[in-house]
Amino acid sequence: MGNSIFAQVEIDKTLIVTDTIKKDVINPLAPAKAAFYSAILPGLGQAYNKKYWKIPFVYGAIGTGIYFYTSNNKKYNQYRDVYKKRLSGSTELDELSFLDNSRLISGQKFYQRNRDLALLIIVGLYILNIVDANVDAHLMQFNVNDNLSFKPNLQQDDLTTRQNLALTFTYNF
Repeated sequence: MGNSIFAQVEIDKTLIVTDTIKKDVINPLAPAKAAFYSAILPGLGQAYNKKYWKIPFVYGAIGTGIYFYTSNNKKYNQYRDVYKKRLSGSTELDELSFLDNSRLISGQKFYQRNRDLALLIIVGLYILNIVDANVDAHLMQFNVNDNLSFKPNLQQDDLTTRQNLALTFTYNF
């Protein structure tokens, strides 16, 4: 008969509990950086935030404003030049020779007002581009997970037995 050796091996089983909530590092300068990039070049802040789908809207909106500005400026200059020629005594025929002086003046005012309004819209869209990049960078750092919930709830009033609408705020640790 052979010799047999039995050994007992003790396995150390320790339970390691890990935190299930991953804490993201917040970069407080990211919103300012996104706003700065959008101020330098419209749409660059949206690219910094990785919201590439917003860039065509930024350029479409600002481009449309520039189109209306240049179109109204061109018409304003056309009406103004014809009116100046008439005041200097020129009798040559032009594309607006069928209009009298009062209509040339009102045309100038109309196109000047529309040109100035288009410029204000361009500036507003440019500022909106910067604000959008800043707010979007702020919201990217906002913590949204299942441990935080806010939901409506119907509760019965014990005295009147009527249903009341209540809001429940729950935070799980």
